[in-house]
Amino acid sequence: MALTMLRFNCVQPGLEPEEMAARYGAMLDMCQALDELGGGMVSLEEHHGAFNGWSPSPLTMAAAILSRTTKVSVSISALLVPLHDPLRIAEDIAVIDLMSKGRLSVIGGLGYRPSEYAAHGKSWADRGKIMDECVEVMLKAWTGEPFEYRGTTVQVTPRPFTQPHPPFLLGGTSKPAARRAARFGLPIMFAAPVPEIEAHYYEKCTEYGTQGFAMAPPPSFYHVFFAEDVDRGWAEMGEHLLHEAVTYSSWQTSDIKSSAHSHATSVAELREEGLYRVMSPAEAVDEAAAAGGFAIFSMHPLCGGMPIELGWKQFELLRDEVLPALA
Repeated sequence: MALTMLRFNCVQPGLEPEEMAARYGAMLDMCQALDELGGGMVSLEEHHGAFNGWSPSPLTMAAAILSRTTKVSVSISALLVPLHDPLRIAEDIAVIDLMSKGRLSVIGGLGYRPSEYAAHGKSWADRGKIMDECVEVMLKAWTGEPFEYRGTTVQVTPRPFTQPHPPFLLGGTSKPAARRAARFGLPIMFAAPVPEIEAHYYEKCTEYGTQGFAMAPPPSFYHVFFAEDVDRGWAEMGEHLLHEAVTYSSWQTSDIKSSAHSHATSVAELREEGLYRVMSPAEAVDEAAAAGGFAIFSMHPLCGGMPIELGWKQFELLRDEVLPALA
């Protein structure tokens, strides 16, 4: 058995509208093709003001993907909750949850770029306080019952399909993030393995009398890219993979922990590092077999502005060579 995860952020250096439109269209077509294979998961994310168009509207993207599919699930990792009006995103998530019958999950995050807060008129210094208020409001909103909010009585309708609320986790790798999730009785998704913070989370759940669970990417996490010839694959895709890796790295500060953080400055270093891996179909089948019959293929088929035809070649190798060999 193999689970396929497709990640999309629709990066398009140059931001040419015709090319960007084609990229979003390819994303939807690939998600539909994944659905036709029996389903899988799609991962989206949120950033703002990026010079390459990096994923500013994940809820819109999620709604479009879920409307084109019936078996695929979508995870937003993460939605930058403090940048939004909590009533507005509670409504949007509830409606998407209804339309998809529970196939959307959202990880709420603070973010780590002060420029995004400035652009949205939000206080970076007060981000924790804003997050607390937003989470509290969203959880109340999803009950469908009236409640007091900023001096008035509000009610959010319709109620979501999933009860008591749509799948909603908090993200982060710090003790304050762990305490927040425990206090609200919400699961937490760490961006990297942090055993000491995970232990703190469970301690706080016990202290607050709440129940939850913690998750994190495996220590060996990597994105996989398929090519019949691995060397040729790196020659064709390497610069696009490096574009994403360097862009993401430039946003990170020393206190941020992330399994997706690369330290590479060249294609050769990126290949050696192993976070981005180009594999042949035969290698993928062997690794899946070594995993005991269960494998997760975390694919990023349009990474870093990669030509769309290269993205489709990878998907076709998965569909025509890898998955049949594992069936």
